[in-house]
Amino acid sequence: MIAPYKDAPPLTQRAPATRLLEIAESAAPGMQADFIAFPGTRFSSEHHYAVFLKGNTHLTAHLATPVLIDAQTLQVTAVVERPWYMDALGMSQPLHFGDYGGMPMKILWAVLDVLTIIVLGSGVYLWWVRRRAARSVSVVRAQVAQ
Repeated sequence: MIAPYKDAPPLTQRAPATRLLEIAESAAPGMQADFIAFPGTRFSSEHHYAVFLKGNTHLTAHLATPVLIDAQTLQVTAVVERPWYMDALGMSQPLHFGDYGGMPMKILWAVLDVLTIIVLGSGVYLWWVRRRAARSVSVVRAQVAQ
């Protein structure tokens, strides 16, 4: 991806960044720009602008796609494809934080949480009553045995 630039001399002059969004969005249609990383920063290489795009739908809004653009010529160097597991993580994030379904889904999860607490509480109560009953039976047996 950036291997051809490995031994390239440092940039002395960069092309203006005014067309970056247009170039990146044409390289990955159906996506919109999220942020731009300039050359030499943590999210880019020494010779590239990196434009991170996100999807337009609710499902793809959490999937970032980087587009590397040569900082001298403004040619698209690479549109990086995410591995399948990054897609799975990105799509599961809204589900984990409750962003899908709005208020009805949050109410459903609250009801299911309360039911889980009731089942847990009743199980602990039944265990405690049975344990106490078993203890009193063992005390009676010990007294009868004497």
